[in-house]
Amino acid sequence: MRNAKRPLSLADLAALAERFAVEPQPALLYAAVDALVQDVVGHRLFTLMRVLAATDEVERIYSSNTAAYPVGGRKVKRGTPWSRAVLDRGEVFVARTPDEVREAFADHELIESLGIGSIMNIPIAWAGRRFGTMNISHETGWFTAQDETAGRLIAPFLVPSLFAA
Repeated sequence: MRNAKRPLSLADLAALAERFAVEPQPALLYAAVDALVQDVVGHRLFTLMRVLAATDEVERIYSSNTAAYPVGGRKVKRGTPWSRAVLDRGEVFVARTPDEVREAFADHELIESLGIGSIMNIPIAWAGRRFGTMNISHETGWFTAQDETAGRLIAPFLVPSLFAA
């Protein structure tokens, strides 16, 4: 079922750190993270959301599929099991099956139409505050513990761009 992907390396993190140190355009930084995640985890859909605390929403700031999930789209997420895990406690959330996706996401029909059967959401956090989420979606049963670890190592690179926003 799973295609062979390579492990995340120190060279990957060093290249990402160098890119983030000099790149002034967030969209290019987000695209670099997208490419790295595709290479080490794989995805059918990759999005980044920022938390809008004043309105209890998350807003899409990057999407690998802008036709289905355009930049600027918003969702109210407070008070759900998903938000308590990801936004309140800062835990990685993984829905491994279409049933779990349906339970967690109101837009599950669109998700399923894209051939997505599992989703991993990684909080983008600093100093106990969640600034956003990195969302990786793929076929049913795709994600492993190694994928979660890679995501948790990549996500902090996004903090400065969200903190500045």
